[in-house]
Amino acid sequence: MRYEFWIAWRYFLSKRRTRFISLVSVISVLGIAVGVTALLVTLAVMSGFDTELKEKIVGVNPHLIIEKDYGVPHYLPLMEKIKTLPGVSGVSPFINGQVMLIQRQNVFSLVVRGIEPELELGVTKLEKYLKEGSFKIGKREIIIGNVLAERLGLRLGETIQVISPFDGQSYNFKISGIFHSGMYEYDANLSLIHLKDAQEIFGLEGFVSGLGLRIEEVDSASKVRKNIIENIGPDYLVLTWMDLNKNLFSALKLEKTVMFIILTLIIVVAAFNIASTLIMLVMEKTKDIGILKAIGVSNRSIKLIFSYEGMIIGIGGTVLGLIGGIFLTYLLKNYQFIKLPSDIYYIERIPVRIEKIDFFLVIFFSLLLSYLATLHPAKKAAQLEPVEALRYE
Repeated sequence: MRYEFWIAWRYFLSKRRTRFISLVSVISVLGIAVGVTALLVTLAVMSGFDTELKEKIVGVNPHLIIEKDYGVPHYLPLMEKIKTLPGVSGVSPFINGQVMLIQRQNVFSLVVRGIEPELELGVTKLEKYLKEGSFKIGKREIIIGNVLAERLGLRLGETIQVISPFDGQSYNFKISGIFHSGMYEYDANLSLIHLKDAQEIFGLEGFVSGLGLRIEEVDSASKVRKNIIENIGPDYLVLTWMDLNKNLFSALKLEKTVMFIILTLIIVVAAFNIASTLIMLVMEKTKDIGILKAIGVSNRSIKLIFSYEGMIIGIGGTVLGLIGGIFLTYLLKNYQFIKLPSDIYYIERIPVRIEKIDFFLVIFFSLLLSYLATLHPAKKAAQLEPVEALRYE
């Protein structure tokens, strides 16, 4: 052990004549700990939101969609061509549209998605979200979200009436399934019917709104998109799940960055406390510094003593903060004692995910700020002359 560290450790543990300095040291440790804990928990929650929303979105929707103005005709040959492209694991046609739902003399707007159930299994995870009923959608059958079912008091096997926006004709559908995705927007507004029924309701005989694709690597969507455009030509619009939700994920990324900057200020304040603690410690230990320099201790060693002293405070606070952050994220992840209004936050619970890069960034900035806070006091201590330090002793 270097003697500079040994002296710094003795200073940290020793009972000081000025209790106020000890109190400020404790406050500095706690300040670093609170800042690190707050940063870890906040970044874990933000990363959790990002991951949870991503999983929900790509679970209910395809990874990529191919559309064309006024619908896609002759879609079967196009599907066969796309299936052969590298990276594509599933293709399914769909029709999206809005209808008017009439229930107990009340009228509601409802998003309808027409699908081929067998093909849809290879593109989305909608079957896994099914709470009741079957995913084998037959003629004049419909699957609705659990929020819509609870709101309107609908049950499996009941019949609902929808009005076509194409010709105003009324159609009766039997509820064959109820799904729960965990995202309020989908559970309250989305419904599934067979593709042939959707073609009839929206007047798209022989057409579909587009093709939904599932790819092997969800994060390589942009690369696959480029390859698809090269093979099918520029007449089609190809969009990835990131393109369709660009504003949402951009906002989450910006919010995470802003929160990191704001909460880092807590550690900055604690770093100022470290600096003030060391300045007062230098004043208290003026005699000791004079004696050390009189017996030949170099300026560099004096700097190291007080730098080590500050880093002990910084490391202690960082370790306590890590323990506190990991403990709180564990509680949030396993006990879910905080519920969210799903109609506002899209999801029903606080998701938590600790990213390794966030973990190391918090540790790095905490220790860096702690070190920077030691530079000025340590420099001042090293500049003391032995004669001046011992003049009044």
